[in-house]
Amino acid sequence: MQQSESGGGAATSEVQLNQQSNALIACKVPEEVFNEQQLKEQFEALFRAFDPSTSFQFFKSFRRVRINFTDALAAAEARVKLHKSDFNGKEMRLYFAQSVHIGSPRLEPPKPEKQFLISPPASPPVGWAQSQDARPGINYDLLRAVSKLGPGEQYELHTGTTNTPSVIVHVCEDDSSDSEDETGEGGIRARPKIIQTRRPDYVPSVNQ
Repeated sequence: MQQSESGGGAATSEVQLNQQSNALIACKVPEEVFNEQQLKEQFEALFRAFDPSTSFQFFKSFRRVRINFTDALAAAEARVKLHKSDFNGKEMRLYFAQSVHIGSPRLEPPKPEKQFLISPPASPPVGWAQSQDARPGINYDLLRAVSKLGPGEQYELHTGTTNTPSVIVHVCEDDSSDSEDETGEGGIRARPKIIQTRRPDYVPSVNQ
């Protein structure tokens, strides 16, 4: 039983080790490490003590350094011993690099069933047919009723209820009465007529 338990623990630790990242990110690295070669070599020597094949990527704008180890065990050991340690008078913080998988490394084209939405469309989708315009609805009863009305009469289209108003069509007066207005004293005053501007006479030019 003890052997099986120890074997199971070894298998668990192996799985956890395989899932662990083999790279570290050093944050808030002193600016002198990026500018002075001697401090840069001292910084690299700290991590090469755990793995001689360690490679480095320096990001000066972010004051960060990515340390790439050949295996996850060396990365874990370096993180345990060097995290929050002092380097050049400042505390050094180390974190495991996170690997992000976004699927295929190539940009895949969009699915074909959505391509007809691209403007301008290359061709209409399969089975597409242009919709026919709806036939306009004409209320002949309303036209007939309005045609029978005389000036000053009205026609109720919709009878009002407690919740809705009534709709009534009023027929305008005759156009002959538009040219006269009633005054305040009961007299009739003629409206001034608008005289249209006369078009100038056409004179052919010499070129024509």
